[in-house]
Amino acid sequence: MFYSDADIKLDDLIALCDQSTDLADYPHASDVQKDILIYQNAAIEAALDGADKEQALKAELCRALKDGPGVIVIKGAFADLSVMDDSTAAFHAIIEQEKAAGSGQGDHFGNNERIWNSLQKACLHDPALFIECYKTSAMAVVCEAWLGPNYQMTAQVNNVKPKGKAQSSHRDYHLGFQSQTTVAQYPAHMQIASQYLTLQGGVAQIDMPLVTGPTLFLPFTQAYEPGYMAYSRPEFRAYFDEHYVQLPLEKGDLIFFSPALFHGAGTNQSENDRLVNLFQVSSAFGRAMETVNRTAMIEAAYPALLERVQAGDISEREVHNVIACVAEGYSFPTNLDSDPPIGGNAPETQAQLMKRALDNEWALAELMDALKTQANRKVA
Repeated sequence: MFYSDADIKLDDLIALCDQSTDLADYPHASDVQKDILIYQNAAIEAALDGADKEQALKAELCRALKDGPGVIVIKGAFADLSVMDDSTAAFHAIIEQEKAAGSGQGDHFGNNERIWNSLQKACLHDPALFIECYKTSAMAVVCEAWLGPNYQMTAQVNNVKPKGKAQSSHRDYHLGFQSQTTVAQYPAHMQIASQYLTLQGGVAQIDMPLVTGPTLFLPFTQAYEPGYMAYSRPEFRAYFDEHYVQLPLEKGDLIFFSPALFHGAGTNQSENDRLVNLFQVSSAFGRAMETVNRTAMIEAAYPALLERVQAGDISEREVHNVIACVAEGYSFPTNLDSDPPIGGNAPETQAQLMKRALDNEWALAELMDALKTQANRKVA
């Protein structure tokens, strides 16, 4: 089946939007504001104490993103706000370095300051600070709830300057970055499946009151199946402009939403910047938007992470969370002649190799040699 103009009806979208979020359906949430679910980081952490409780939390988060409003906020995900301050300073330093080098090319929605691949750049800039930013379990559990294990983290910093203009309402990668002509060539089931391969999110690096223009959302629109064909049409954008909702965020808050949710950044009407580290997380089965040199990230992060492990001041879960953001967690594609799945159905991944190195307290040189050997086995 392929979508045609006859399948795209604004009334169908309006019917989806004519519902409300019931807090009783989400026992781990603390509040609903403008149909957006609010979670407290303490409740997230408490639910990770036991496999059954964690599975129930993940099921709830998945339901919120898939069948509920499509967007959640986790308050106080970074209790130590100095981590936010330090990472914000690091991002500004990277922005200035790129400007000086003539490589900072701004933003594809305007003239804001953008750091593409902030994940890798932050890791190489300050590995110890990177670990503090990406060890948080609140971030990891939402990624696992939506995408399962072995997800691929990417990130991009967006600093919206004062008077920075709003984005038009849109959907995100994959199909949200294609022309309508191209989207129409994908069958309906692939348009629907695409949204389940990516998770959008971000952390508020600074306080973001409404006047700074935090993201505008139209809850429940991720469930509108022909939405990738519809969001750019004038009548759909007009409906969005009349009915969107918007919440202020505080420094250290996390926000996650379905890439299929109709959304767009707001106008920064303040005299201050609006700085967010945006996450685009891909399924192990999908293709991430950005190329990330994960070997370079491992080389930068491993010594600092090994030092934390040896000192005993980082939990096993936090180590897992950091590795998930640094290393490739999926075995394929590979050359099965030279990299056969001995002892299982899949060859060892970068993530598994990095964990094995930490468990055995390898020197960095030993790990890098093993990674090079592993990469060579994958070449056809």
